[in-house]
Amino acid sequence: MSKRFQNRIAESRHTLPITAFYSICIWLLAGLVTQQWWIQFGCFVVSAWMMMMLNKENMLIRIYSRLVSSAYLVLTCAAVFLFASRSSAIMQMGAVISLFLLWHCYQDKGAVGWTFYTFFFLGVGSLAQIQVLYYLPIFWLMMAWFIFSLSWRTFFASLIGLITPYWLCLPFFVLQGEDCLAHLTNHLRPLLDIMSLPDYSVLNMTEWVFLGFLVLLMVIGSFHFLANSYKDTIRVREIYYSLITTAAYSLFLVLVEPQCYDMVIHVLILVVSPMIAHFFALTHSRFTNILFIVTLTITLLFTGYNLWISSFHF
Repeated sequence: MSKRFQNRIAESRHTLPITAFYSICIWLLAGLVTQQWWIQFGCFVVSAWMMMMLNKENMLIRIYSRLVSSAYLVLTCAAVFLFASRSSAIMQMGAVISLFLLWHCYQDKGAVGWTFYTFFFLGVGSLAQIQVLYYLPIFWLMMAWFIFSLSWRTFFASLIGLITPYWLCLPFFVLQGEDCLAHLTNHLRPLLDIMSLPDYSVLNMTEWVFLGFLVLLMVIGSFHFLANSYKDTIRVREIYYSLITTAAYSLFLVLVEPQCYDMVIHVLILVVSPMIAHFFALTHSRFTNILFIVTLTITLLFTGYNLWISSFHF
């Protein structure tokens, strides 16, 4: 029986190289050279590499497929309006490295070193965008419920790893003659915004529609995995449970604090990519094939529209 279009794409060895070339073209069209977005692009490349390694080391899809990293590339390129944000790019890179390192602690309550490095990169992300600290409870929850690595030793290692980037930055501010305490206070102040009433007017229609698209992909991927999780290994199940939990928490976060939209979208793309890749790589029906084509078309339309809109800002 001949394979459907979605399965040929999911299982092809050419999918990732073609998607990578496509991503570079989108960045160039968006203004990589003219806007000097080299740091953002570098973070994007590192994040894509980490997604590939996360899939490779944990076998997120039980067949040969590079759809996880390809989905990440395509969905990220659809959000062209986020390319200019250096802080969001650094935050996402720190988040994906942290997620990759965290799963090296699986079922090891003595994994102090891996835990330290996990939260070190989370701390690096918080230097760029302090709201990433909202995800601390989720990381500790994953350690306790899904990774089974939480102990007093790993908990204190996570705290030390989190504050280490701030200690490393201290000499710089001292040499600059700045008031370190005042600078830290100003850096932490945005965390208090979550106590104010949400202001949804800060988001435009394009941002809402793209969020809704990611939520739809999240729902499809989540229900498919939960219905078929018995076919995967226990480790893979725990990874996807953690991704689903993080996605749900991210949705809650953007609803209570819309100002975190850029950060939440980056995290949602990060966790939704494996979920929707799992769905499309492991389904074979005529309906899912049509759904794959529709999803790909919508993603490309989002990319084209956002490229067109962004061209007016230059």
